[in-house]
Amino acid sequence: MIRNIDEVQMNDVQMEGVEGAQMAVMVGRSDGAPNFALRSFSVAPGGHTPRHSHDFEHEVYVVSGGGTVLLGEKQHTIKAGDVIYVEAELEHQFKSGDAELRFLCMVPVERNCGEPTPGSE
Repeated sequence: MIRNIDEVQMNDVQMEGVEGAQMAVMVGRSDGAPNFALRSFSVAPGGHTPRHSHDFEHEVYVVSGGGTVLLGEKQHTIKAGDVIYVEAELEHQFKSGDAELRFLCMVPVERNCGEPTPGSE
């Protein structure tokens, strides 16, 4: 299976505290992935994901744009090419800067938020 990040349909993130964030599951359970789901996020200029935490870790790769990430109580500047490790139970939030922020996020497949995988709709 091969998918292009620019050719998948993004869906609005449906969580309280979100502004201008969309997501698509690039690889997940419906593709036969037994362990991990890879998700693509887009955050509009000035937008953000919710401030929240999970009982699982996730790894993030910033594809394009920039902004900040909250990790615990500390804000960090992020840019294209950065890799971020978010520990389980750590409060976090991604905010875009003046341009769209695009990032990939890997989580355990059972935690992929129930979003449909592109091509399975």
